[in-house]
Amino acid sequence: MNWFTRIIISSVAVLIAAYILPGVNIDNFWTAIVVAIVLSIFNVVVKPLLIILTLPATILTFGLFLFAINALILLLADYTVDGFEIDGFWWAILLSFLLSVLNSLMGNKDKPNTKKELN
Repeated sequence: MNWFTRIIISSVAVLIAAYILPGVNIDNFWTAIVVAIVLSIFNVVVKPLLIILTLPATILTFGLFLFAINALILLLADYTVDGFEIDGFWWAILLSFLLSVLNSLMGNKDKPNTKKELN
């Protein structure tokens, strides 16, 4: 799946999540595209640094601290993009969870089946 397709899928996921969660507001589809682009940039640049810096907390919480890192990335995107609002940290946690579920449901359509049939 190419980058453009992932951006469109993420944009649709952001719109669906904003429709479901009352603490998340987004103006229109173009804002959702900008949010998806900003999130992809932050996930490449900022997220690895945060994971390295918070590795002890992530290990102590058995990986659950990654939800907090994802929420911080979303709040950073909220601060960066006009027309995209998250009402607080807990809404960002819920949005992070919902976006990961929606992206995994919508984005895994083109992967080949790697299971081998048993004879």
